[in-house]
Amino acid sequence: MSITEDEARKVAHLARIAVDDSQLPALARELSGILKFMEQLNEVDVDGVEPMTGVTPMRLKRREDVVTAGGMQDKILANAPDAREGFFAVPKVVE
Repeated sequence: MSITEDEARKVAHLARIAVDDSQLPALARELSGILKFMEQLNEVDVDGVEPMTGVTPMRLKRREDVVTAGGMQDKILANAPDAREGFFAVPKVVE
């Protein structure tokens, strides 16, 4: 599948990308290359291949979803650049 300059212009407009007319041929070639690669990927036989999120099989670590009172205020505020009276202190931005 080949992308025309008009189609590249439309894609750029839909993506809200400013593209000069002089750059449209290069954009059209690049988009055509992407589509050709996608066509190649469609030719791959993936029957029997399990969907995966990464190249190594692993399960996400799970923990019980329980509500706690926290009890970590000191640990959390230890990361704050400025903490006062048990709260994060931030510069005043509204007068």
